[in-house]
Amino acid sequence: MNKQTRLVVSFLFIVVIILAAAITHFYLSVPADTTKDSTQTEIVRKGASDTDGNYIFTDANGRYGLADSDNRILINSEWTDLRFATGGKCIVTSGIGSSRLFGCVDRDGNIVIPLIYSNISKLSLGGSTYYSAESASDGRYVLYDRQFEPCFRRTWKSCSTQGADLVLTDGGGTYTFTHSSDGLLFKRAAYSGMAMGASYSVELNSRVLLSKLTVPMIEDMTDMTEKYVVYAYSDDDEVLSGITKGSRAGFSPLFPDDHRLLSKWLFGISDVHIYSVRSENDIPCYEVTFNAETEITYTDENGERKALRDKYKAAVGFSGSSESDLKAIYGSFEKDAPDYPKPEKKDEKPADDEAEKNKADKAERRIENV
Repeated sequence: MNKQTRLVVSFLFIVVIILAAAITHFYLSVPADTTKDSTQTEIVRKGASDTDGNYIFTDANGRYGLADSDNRILINSEWTDLRFATGGKCIVTSGIGSSRLFGCVDRDGNIVIPLIYSNISKLSLGGSTYYSAESASDGRYVLYDRQFEPCFRRTWKSCSTQGADLVLTDGGGTYTFTHSSDGLLFKRAAYSGMAMGASYSVELNSRVLLSKLTVPMIEDMTDMTEKYVVYAYSDDDEVLSGITKGSRAGFSPLFPDDHRLLSKWLFGISDVHIYSVRSENDIPCYEVTFNAETEITYTDENGERKALRDKYKAAVGFSGSSESDLKAIYGSFEKDAPDYPKPEKKDEKPADDEAEKNKADKAERRIENV
């Protein structure tokens, strides 16, 4: 190695030593945990505290944060508001005035519920805590449990409590739940709908039946029943595609083989019920029954056009244990034909008319004899 090479190597060695010393000095001068350094944020006022001694504070700018009992910052003071919630979480607010958005963070400041809500309200139900969160975009509600896990895989039009009950609404349904050791217990369901201009309503109060059903199952059964009503009165096979993707053999319209029938019109739907029925396998089966007030026009035995109004009972059957496998399997009316009036013979005269004729004949003969 010549003299020039030795000088270059020596210079590089000195540079490496200087860099190593600089890096060591930098790490020694930086605090071990900058996120928990209480000197970074000035705690101006202390607020509410939890059982662990953590407390809510505000800084010089009036922003809210969270610190522990040793005054170390847990959640940075970057929020318009902050309040304790269950499950080791805090509800936080960002923004000003009507543009404020609500969300949820854990005790390390990590966002666990995004700030997309116009409000998050605490609900007390049967000794347990739930939270209803109203979406800022569409005003619909998400229900969370005390750990801020969603209770349902859907949103709701409204969410409220009535005494010890939770009442949720959506579409035509009002659904009542109560708190139990296993979570929310389905207590009551009421649904209102319309088929071919005829309104109807159905109520479910059986705890046994409701323990097998979910809200989507009730919605799907009523929706497919409405479609069956349309098919029953229109005889449109295309409507069946909205009811079943399988065999259509179990579905029949109202009075399909009655050749005297000219038209049929639905005027009302009443006595709607949902039952659990027996099945030959282990798959749960259900039946929706109803009475359809109907006016039909038909030709009588003398070829004259007549009208008849009556109620006809129908049933739509379903199988499935959840909304993912629920399917309609049949739909039909109880009667194959209307109860037509008894035929009248045209040449047969009423008894009163015949008696009057006999009296007239006798009177005429007495006049002749005179």
